[in-house]
Amino acid sequence: MGSASISYQFGISARFYRNWNSRSDVTVSSVPCKADVSRKSLFSAPSSSTHKECINRARVCSSPNTDEYCDEIFETPILDSIETPLQLKNLSVQELKLLADEIRTELHSVLWKKIQKSMNPSLSAIELTLALHYVFRAPVDNILWDNVEKTYAQKVLTRRWSAIPSRQKNGISGVTSQLESEYDSFGAGHGCNSISAGLGLAVARDIKGKRDRVVAVIDNVTITAGQAYEAMSNAGYLDSNMIVILNDSRHSLHPNMELGSKASISALSSIMSKIQSSKIFRKFRELAKAMTKRIGKGMYEWAAKVDEYARGMVGPTGSTLFEELGLYYIGPIDGHNIEDLVCVLREVSSLDSMGPVLVHVITEENRDAEIGKKIMVKDRRTYSHCFVEALVMEAEKDRDIVVVHAGMEIDASLVTFQERFPDRFFNVGMAEQHAVTFAAGLSSGGLKPFCIIPSAFLQRAYDQVVHDVDRQRKAVRFVITSAGLVGSGGPVQCGAFDIAYMSSLPNMIAMAPADEDELVNMVATAANITDRPVCFRFPRGSVVDRNYLVPIGLPIEIGRGRVLVEGQDVALLGYGAMVQNCLHAHSLLSKLGLNVTVADARFCKPLDIKLVRDLCQNHKFLITVEEGCVGGFGSHVAQFIALDGQLDGIIKWRPIVLPDGYIEEASPSEQLTLAGLTGHHIAATALSLLGRTREALLLMS
Repeated sequence: MGSASISYQFGISARFYRNWNSRSDVTVSSVPCKADVSRKSLFSAPSSSTHKECINRARVCSSPNTDEYCDEIFETPILDSIETPLQLKNLSVQELKLLADEIRTELHSVLWKKIQKSMNPSLSAIELTLALHYVFRAPVDNILWDNVEKTYAQKVLTRRWSAIPSRQKNGISGVTSQLESEYDSFGAGHGCNSISAGLGLAVARDIKGKRDRVVAVIDNVTITAGQAYEAMSNAGYLDSNMIVILNDSRHSLHPNMELGSKASISALSSIMSKIQSSKIFRKFRELAKAMTKRIGKGMYEWAAKVDEYARGMVGPTGSTLFEELGLYYIGPIDGHNIEDLVCVLREVSSLDSMGPVLVHVITEENRDAEIGKKIMVKDRRTYSHCFVEALVMEAEKDRDIVVVHAGMEIDASLVTFQERFPDRFFNVGMAEQHAVTFAAGLSSGGLKPFCIIPSAFLQRAYDQVVHDVDRQRKAVRFVITSAGLVGSGGPVQCGAFDIAYMSSLPNMIAMAPADEDELVNMVATAANITDRPVCFRFPRGSVVDRNYLVPIGLPIEIGRGRVLVEGQDVALLGYGAMVQNCLHAHSLLSKLGLNVTVADARFCKPLDIKLVRDLCQNHKFLITVEEGCVGGFGSHVAQFIALDGQLDGIIKWRPIVLPDGYIEEASPSEQLTLAGLTGHHIAATALSLLGRTREALLLMS
């Protein structure tokens, strides 16, 4: 993306990108800033104190795409001079440290102040990112990231940062994407894929006779997923050259952070890491292995045990696990000490034919950024809040109710249940497969598990849902959160497929609430089902009534929908949150003199066949609306009305579903418009069916 740099008195510099308006106002203090930010100083930085003074002093107001935006843009002279990551190799270590400060300032300005996003994960990987690009030659060398939030520093270095304030429609991708940049070696989705993909790249490199390096970065959250260990085991077996970097921002390899012993960083651990990574030590170790093998198997096994014991004494608790998997362990290393990172990575990168290596890097996250989270969630009442409050009411009446949660992080609303019933709350992290089968076991033991997993993450555990739950008719209650479109979560976190893949199971009850009242009632309904599995989904967004007080839930009759508005000619049959959009369409059509029927299906399976049959027999057109992919609720309706002979009569059916494609990041309203699921789209569809095409076009305009 093209950019221009404008210099002002006292050394203040502002960057402008093509999509920014040219109007700017600059205000600085009267004290001159002595930093040289001209092109002559491309690879020379001011002193640390002067540099920080300049950063604290600059203020630029400008407006990206609108005239309403105004915020601070701090001076970043070294960052301004970087056109490609290869230029980092011309910087000194001191200049890399100053560059890290500048990137940290940029992240603070954008992630917290502009889009109200927590900075914690992004800040922890800045020095590591700089060290990686300083030592390796991306994009020739492949650097793969497992957690997309750790890649923001790389997006800054690769000149993609100007679009991040929107992080919405037409902004930069919220994930790593090869379509967006050649520096993104592989797309990062839900985590835990970097080692598997990196191993594939390494094997492909070896088969093709190439010599590029492969680096896979994984963090302490995503490494808890089973795929990561499957990949490391396979990497150890294949013995391909690759580097795995564990970015550990919690100082523990223990699954429970509070119980795990923390890995300490000291002068001794730094020295030992440098020794472990050195070529001389590695060659000496390999020579010792070869010699003990010649002496005999017993001597070789004894020497291996001594080596493992000695290295276990130096490394943190659990570090020998990686050795058992076949990866050579180095660490722990201070992830914010650029000198140590560069030293170790440079040694590791020079090792040929030595197999896979794991470098354990300890990093700290900026706790002050939590304020940004609090600002973001304050005064926002979501479906999750209503669900948890309803579940707490049910759990107070029934001691058998327990919660199993899986996913990247716990929704803040779930803390209420966790604090109220600590012994009945189980968070398993990124272990969705285990969560499902664990819940099935809890059900077999006589408990009533509510298994809470976001829609996009439940996809990981579909085999367990089929064989460990549905086929055995285990009474597991699946709570599918973040269903449908998720705004800035984009296609990675979009819950587009759960209606289709859950309702296709023979024993599964699938339902979705139209509003908060229905959600509360479905919690009570699920609690009463004891002979088969059940699932219900709800969206990420705010509830319909922000002042809603959760009542006592009333169980709903299984497979029974309801008519909300009686009309004629056209029937709108909505499923889940789309019922609200159907009501909006009814309001629009009423202004045009049309009175249509609006019905809430409630259940996708079992379908309310009586309701569907009545709608077909009393209307000319039936429109089904769902926030899911093809093959979901509408397909169940189509199957029934076709077999029931309804399509042989006067009824004409039209489905409205998510398009057959991935919808990128945008605001929720923009995504609904792109998907054709707004009230206007539904109303326009009804008008088109009635032959009122001109009015439909006017409505959409």
